[in-house]
Amino acid sequence: MKRIPEHPHVVFLGAGGMGRVAIETAAAFEGVGEIVVADLDAASAEAVVARCAASSRTKMRAVSIDVTDAAALGELLRPADVVLNTTGPFYRLGVPVLRGAIDAGCHYLDICDDWEPTLEMLALDDAARSQGVLAVIGMGASPGLSNLMARQACERLDRVDDLYTAWPIDGGNETDDSLDEVAEAGGGMSAALLHWMQQISGEIQVVEGGQLVSRSPLAPVDLDFPGVGKGTAYTVGHPEPITLRERMRVQGKSANLMLLKPSTAAFLRRLRDDMDAGKLSLEAAAAQVLDPGVTRQAGALLHSLGCAGSGRLPFFFALARGMRDGRPLTIGVRATSIPTGMDGVTGIPLALGLRQLLDGRMDQAGVHPPESVIAPAPLFDALAPSCQPPASGFDELIVLSEAES
Repeated sequence: MKRIPEHPHVVFLGAGGMGRVAIETAAAFEGVGEIVVADLDAASAEAVVARCAASSRTKMRAVSIDVTDAAALGELLRPADVVLNTTGPFYRLGVPVLRGAIDAGCHYLDICDDWEPTLEMLALDDAARSQGVLAVIGMGASPGLSNLMARQACERLDRVDDLYTAWPIDGGNETDDSLDEVAEAGGGMSAALLHWMQQISGEIQVVEGGQLVSRSPLAPVDLDFPGVGKGTAYTVGHPEPITLRERMRVQGKSANLMLLKPSTAAFLRRLRDDMDAGKLSLEAAAAQVLDPGVTRQAGALLHSLGCAGSGRLPFFFALARGMRDGRPLTIGVRATSIPTGMDGVTGIPLALGLRQLLDGRMDQAGVHPPESVIAPAPLFDALAPSCQPPASGFDELIVLSEAES
């Protein structure tokens, strides 16, 4: 793997909400030589640099960049040691930016949460190895923290049959968000909202019989979380089942799930059907989330009678079923708290992934998901003080429980 110098030159692509939090976190790290904040909107990049200037001793500067301009991207990345990419949507921008980093010989981390480019980015593994580049894709909340919790569950089994990761939209027994609040958190017509519409329409990749298969999203999955309770969650397109299937050697089923209220599940299913029928574009569907209208809300309420809710399932978890010492077991891993907001819970883990790279914890060139190269306990230890409420470290932040299947 290409050596990282003592005082590395780090580039952040994207100065939006998630990027801003990651930059602010990394600006407090000791030993970083320079941070370059690059965004299509120069004013946004300059605002982030100005915000960090008072408290950070790291040299920082802002530049304007169009990441679709391969020549300009290459010029920006060639002098860099590491680039962190938060520009989206990743189904459009993830692959070309990773290619640019590999060509420039620059180590790479991102928060890619689209399954389609995940497959294409993993296929660049040989190219990255040949350049001595280490790339970690999907180092946010989900994927990211979810993968690390899944790894914690699977390491306690001799054989993994089924593996699920789950996060809340407006379900889970420790969250009471409404769909309106979720839309507001998305920041209007954001890349995150367009990503969401992409991943609840068409077909997604899940695992059945240990193999990747295409299925329609928003399928209900009934789960019994050890020591907590039962509930239903819904499938959504995401990278977790793609990467965890191979690395955790899943023999049965695996999917990424959303925790939803029945009315939200019904609302999203009707949006899915309209997108699949060509009645709504991704943008038009996203607009419906922001302003659903009386008719669509009434229809969702009516159809919610046929949808189950998340019951007593925890708000953010991984659950694995399999065998240990000849006994069938279910292992649950859940977080007791997380950083506030989508920006915090995504941007802070990305920056902490950078910290592990700079600390020498990762030394394997190639393209990797988080569960392959990130050390879970040190990362959760570092994350714990930023959670709300704060935790003392991994042992307080992450709770493991088990029961015979």
